[in-house]
Amino acid sequence: MALPQEDPSLERHFKGHRDAVTCVDFSIKTKQLASGSMDSCLMVWHMKPQSRAYRFTGHKDAVTCVNFSPSGHLLASGSRDKTVRLWVPNVKGESTSFRAHTATVRSVHFCSDGQSFVTASDDKTVKVWSTHRQKFLFSLSQHINWVRCAKFSPDGRLIVSASDDKTVKLWDKSSRECVHSYCEHVHGGPCLSSFVTYVDFHPSGTCIAAAGMDNTVKVWDVRTHRLLQHYQLHSAAVNALSFHPSGSYLITASSDSTLKILDLMEGRLLYTLHGHQGPATTVAFSRTGEYFASGGSDEQVMVWKSNFDAVDHGEVMKVPRPPATLASSAGNLTVSILEQRLTLTEDKLKQCLENQQLIMQRTTP
Repeated sequence: MALPQEDPSLERHFKGHRDAVTCVDFSIKTKQLASGSMDSCLMVWHMKPQSRAYRFTGHKDAVTCVNFSPSGHLLASGSRDKTVRLWVPNVKGESTSFRAHTATVRSVHFCSDGQSFVTASDDKTVKVWSTHRQKFLFSLSQHINWVRCAKFSPDGRLIVSASDDKTVKLWDKSSRECVHSYCEHVHGGPCLSSFVTYVDFHPSGTCIAAAGMDNTVKVWDVRTHRLLQHYQLHSAAVNALSFHPSGSYLITASSDSTLKILDLMEGRLLYTLHGHQGPATTVAFSRTGEYFASGGSDEQVMVWKSNFDAVDHGEVMKVPRPPATLASSAGNLTVSILEQRLTLTEDKLKQCLENQQLIMQRTTP
């Protein structure tokens, strides 16, 4: 497994917003970084030194979310002005406005094929839109309070949403039905005792991580709906999280002003980063995992180098693995991980025996 060669390091420091930074996202080749702010502006920063940033204006109120399309040719944003905008992230910064919801749009996320995007809003709905036809497709409306976040699964077949009704809901995109609700009565571990601020899929698509106002992060298996991991590492609300593309690490941003990097395979805390003065509101790994960006109420956008071992990381990248099932607070490996290892040993043993039989057959006259 890839282990960091050295501590993550602060690489760049972008200043330009005039109010709290609410959201960050990298483009596909890590050439651009977008950020949104309470100042109603979007900034698109260039990772090349000495390149000028673009400031996009058009929203009439705070920008709450940003997301690059998979190709990087479009940038979506949502706002407290109840609209979603699609921007061309170049010097002109042309945009199309979607009258999306009847309240603040909290979240926007493109499907992996780029054909559609999903939005979440304080109007208690999740909506799916066609990107190129630029039209509304359908609503998912079983939440009974503000919806803070909605994301597509890596294969685009599922949508996960997180709400102030203290539930995380899993939806089937084609049937448009809620297939599971992770709520107070969830079996196999601690319940959701507070508003859910953020949720995302593991790169393998087999599990989800949810951040809460109760300072926790919970990881569930979307096939068995079992709680796999439960972290209580922050001393204030967890506002955002992001999986490393390898699936081995998770980074969190909290109102306690810290970022924390978790090793999901071992179920333990790797690093605590102190960069922001005041709440850290957003965090995102780049699509390659080489960098991550964070934003805070201090108006700062920071870009950090992950410093994961590039060679090992390449190996891990080939097969994103879901986190191991762990005893919730202790970092001890439980039976399921041991079972996986035993299965590997059995497979190797079986192969050895088969090879021996083949050798025997060849040598037997």
